[in-house]
Amino acid sequence: MRLWVTGYRSYELGTFGDKDPKIKVIKYALHQTLKEQVDNGLEWVITGAQLGIEQWTIEVVADMKKDYPQLKLAVMLPFKQFGSQWSEDNQAKLQKLIAQSDFSESVSTKPFQSPIQLKNYQKFMLAHTDGALFFYDTEFEGKTIFDFQVVTKYQTQTPYPLVQVDMYQLQEYASELEEKMNENRYDY
Repeated sequence: MRLWVTGYRSYELGTFGDKDPKIKVIKYALHQTLKEQVDNGLEWVITGAQLGIEQWTIEVVADMKKDYPQLKLAVMLPFKQFGSQWSEDNQAKLQKLIAQSDFSESVSTKPFQSPIQLKNYQKFMLAHTDGALFFYDTEFEGKTIFDFQVVTKYQTQTPYPLVQVDMYQLQEYASELEEKMNENRYDY
């Protein structure tokens, strides 16, 4: 099974820096959710490289590969020179993350020219995955709404499972993680 993973950008979640405690909860939630998917036949995680859920997914999957060597990671970029407008630190981090993937390519062979490239990226992701995992809550809109709308429309024509982790579930994961940490059973 191939899974498209996306969700909120870091600024939409109000995370600041790599040490933000919210990131630990999100990575824990990603790990737990992806672990369930691996148990159900997940072979490929296919994600983008946006700052936020997508980059944290890359980090989590790279770490999970120690225990699940069969798990593969593809980082798909919507266009050439993706991230070139970012700070030097973020560009360096992007290159480091891409290097951890089993496969990476740009869907469009040209630098950003129009929103059509983003729509083509969505079409590519739908065509090359068997389902999706979105860290997204419809009550707290963000840029992921565009992907969410495309997936829900696609679901009217094609069986395409969507696992959604919303704010309520993130709070549940936060409580679970806190409990594990208090009992020194933190396994991620």
